[in-house]
Amino acid sequence: MSSTDAAIALTRFGLGARPGEIEAVARAPRRWLSGQIGAGERLSGLPGSKEALTLFQTDYLPRVRTLQDAGGTGEEAEREQGRLQRGLREIMARHIEARTALAATTGQGFAERWVRFWSNHFTVAAVNPAMAMLAPTLEAEAVRSHAFSRFSDLLVAAELHPAMLVYLDQAVSVGPNSPAGRRRGRGLNENLAREILELHTLGADGGYGQGDVEALARMLTGWTIARPELGHPEARRGETLFEPRLHEPGAQTLMGRRFRDDGAGQARAALLWLAERPQTARHLAGKLARHFLADDPPAAAVDHIERAWLASGGDLSAVAGAVIAAPGAFEPEAGKFKAPEEYLISVMRALDIGDLGRERLAGSLRALGQMPFTAPSPAGWPDGEADWASPDALMKRLEFANALARRAADAVHPVARAEAVLGARLTGRTREAVARAESAGQGLTLLFMSPDFLRR
Repeated sequence: MSSTDAAIALTRFGLGARPGEIEAVARAPRRWLSGQIGAGERLSGLPGSKEALTLFQTDYLPRVRTLQDAGGTGEEAEREQGRLQRGLREIMARHIEARTALAATTGQGFAERWVRFWSNHFTVAAVNPAMAMLAPTLEAEAVRSHAFSRFSDLLVAAELHPAMLVYLDQAVSVGPNSPAGRRRGRGLNENLAREILELHTLGADGGYGQGDVEALARMLTGWTIARPELGHPEARRGETLFEPRLHEPGAQTLMGRRFRDDGAGQARAALLWLAERPQTARHLAGKLARHFLADDPPAAAVDHIERAWLASGGDLSAVAGAVIAAPGAFEPEAGKFKAPEEYLISVMRALDIGDLGRERLAGSLRALGQMPFTAPSPAGWPDGEADWASPDALMKRLEFANALARRAADAVHPVARAEAVLGARLTGRTREAVARAESAGQGLTLLFMSPDFLRR
């Protein structure tokens, strides 16, 4: 196999090549990819959703209330507000550091990209103080555990994860005819149901209507977060649980399919049914092809992935195999423009940097425009070249690349590094530009801003 295929395997399907990887993978690029299916790496030693919610409920909220009761003015109040904000950011910062270090150093780039695809598919974002603590935990707990299992398992784990329930207000959704609804006059929230149908399963053209959104929303009532103040056991604080007092009673009909009311099982049954719909297979086959292959992928590639999805019953290991075997998967022309975070990671890998330091990492991600767990909507981060290739965005990449290139200039030969991380994808034009640079730092910057490197 050629070094072109190895470079494609490492960049298009992985997260970029580190020095020496193209040579190591060149013997069997496809086997290198397929060997990662079902693997993936977990992040250990990080706060989980239960710890995050417990901290929010028992520490953050009481301190906020105390500050508000005291009037919230003066120097001491400002210092306390600063401490509260730092506490909110700490959990997210630790998760971002850990996942970036993993991405920058892993030898399983395809498995890690696969995890990140599904993390973005099931987006949750730090839109409020609670989510600032919770947002990173869905990827760590639900996605990394189920990324290569059946889609139905991943779907249930993601939709009923505490972060998703809080992000889309499901935790406060109440069936109008439930005991709690009749007593308090609180009502239904459709946010999660709508995003499940439109974004996570069937797609906007999946054939559902407003009545189906409402039916699914009613089935989802009861799924909430344990809070001892509502009578839940203290030991379960911060966990997902089913609260019958919030559940809308009665059978529901979703797209012509009747689901009997068996409490917690009703929503689960609906999710499993949605996971098996052919519209879901088609929607996600297209999304996978657009992410891995091209903004406008070949129809044959989408069809290939869809067939594998349907034949396997949504087995994501089989689907991953279909993605790397799809028509056009190893087309030499780079069909994707790197999003900001993957660009940052690919530069780190090219320079063999495993850790930028917390402040530099956060500042770089913020400047590049893609701080993890802050996607602008439940649709997640966009995935097309038009979304990331503006003149201002390119200038931010130039500044980032130049800063890292200057740090590495004394130890890295630009042409040799270009050959090492691009392999046969290094064009003569880029090689010549790097070779003619006035300094090693400039040469590395030219490498990282070349079309060869910006695209995958």
